[in-house]
Amino acid sequence: MSIVRKIGIDGQDVLFKASAAIPRIYRLKFQRDIYKDLRILEKSIGEGDEENSNLDLFSLEMFENIAYTMAKHP
Repeated sequence: MSIVRKIGIDGQDVLFKASAAIPRIYRLKFQRDIYKDLRILEKSIGEGDEENSNLDLFSLEMFENIAYTMAKHP
């Protein structure tokens, strides 16, 4: 069972699929642990306050990798 959402990006609808296979696909594609990356991303965001957010290039790349994995999920 999975969750599928259609999100409009640049005028095109893109399907994002989240399932239990995402951590494995992410590890195979990027040789990284998605859970560790999500913890790092969570710490860099902080309490959701835009002024106190500390998103660096590495954090943005992790977010892109997660989105890419969900968009390319078969």
